[in-house]
Amino acid sequence: MSHWHEWHVDYDDPGSTLARRLQVVQDLLGRALDTAPPGPVRLLSLCAGQARDVLGVVLRHPRRNDVRGRLVELDPGNAAVAREGLRHAGLDGIDVLVADAGTTDSANGAVPADIVLLCGIFGNLTDVDIERTIRAVPVLCAPAATVLWTRHRRPPDLVPRIVDWFAASGFAQVDVVKPAGTLSTVGSHRLVAPPQEFEPGRRLFSFVS
Repeated sequence: MSHWHEWHVDYDDPGSTLARRLQVVQDLLGRALDTAPPGPVRLLSLCAGQARDVLGVVLRHPRRNDVRGRLVELDPGNAAVAREGLRHAGLDGIDVLVADAGTTDSANGAVPADIVLLCGIFGNLTDVDIERTIRAVPVLCAPAATVLWTRHRRPPDLVPRIVDWFAASGFAQVDVVKPAGTLSTVGSHRLVAPPQEFEPGRRLFSFVS
């Protein structure tokens, strides 16, 4: 079992920080689907893990048959779990790609997306890479796309700067939630500026040790 596969075990404890954060991510994802325009909804999740956020919402959502997209995950074990979950749920419009989500190449063919998930990423990056990723997100987005993200609030709390970086990159804040009893933050932002042209081969981020 890889480190990243084992990391998911805490999701099975309803009282854990990860489980509480997951509930908020699922709630905000459900709202994004509720407000998506009629027709196909294209979803892109980077560092998707076992797809618990996506599966926990799309499976039961009235728009489930409209959702198309891609989950990008580097760990083959987690990707296999996600792929089996999608198969079992009958969500054949969503594929799983085993690849480095830190480059735009992993999104090629799956953008522009109406919903972009950047969950479980910002806590593993340098501040420079977080800002670089946020400023590049519009190249992944369709008009009025929703972006969901997570980040801890351990000192020094970077969340206010993350919110500012989204604003400077053409996004309006929809919600920023601090799950009770945790140091986690879950954010939702909507693109209000024009999307940018997709740029293959662009480095977004690299995980730190």
